[in-house]
Amino acid sequence: QVQLVESGGGLVQTGGSLRLSCTGSGFTFSRSRMSWYRQAPGKEREVVATIGTSPDSIYYGMSLKDRFTISRDNAKNTVYLQMNNLKPEDTAMYVCNTGIAWGQGTQVTVSS
Repeated sequence: QVQLVESGGGLVQTGGSLRLSCTGSGFTFSRSRMSWYRQAPGKEREVVATIGTSPDSIYYGMSLKDRFTISRDNAKNTVYLQMNNLKPEDTAMYVCNTGIAWGQGTQVTVSS
């Protein structure tokens, strides 16, 4: 079955960096659009970034383009989210999505 497994979350200080990974299985990863979402306590889930099957097909939500970078490695069935200059408001559960399935998420906590 379709499975997405995220990793790379953790506790970081303001201004720090993290790289999240999401590895997929059970579907044709190279032909799938991949997205990162996040959800903070008491808030709605929101899209962070989406990467399509072509190199220039990238979308960032919420004006995150200056700090976050999404990329993919089809040979490893993995999509990444590089997050730099993290802020306390970036604290959330980050979840990977392939349109037909969701991962379990990885927690990112940014301390002030």
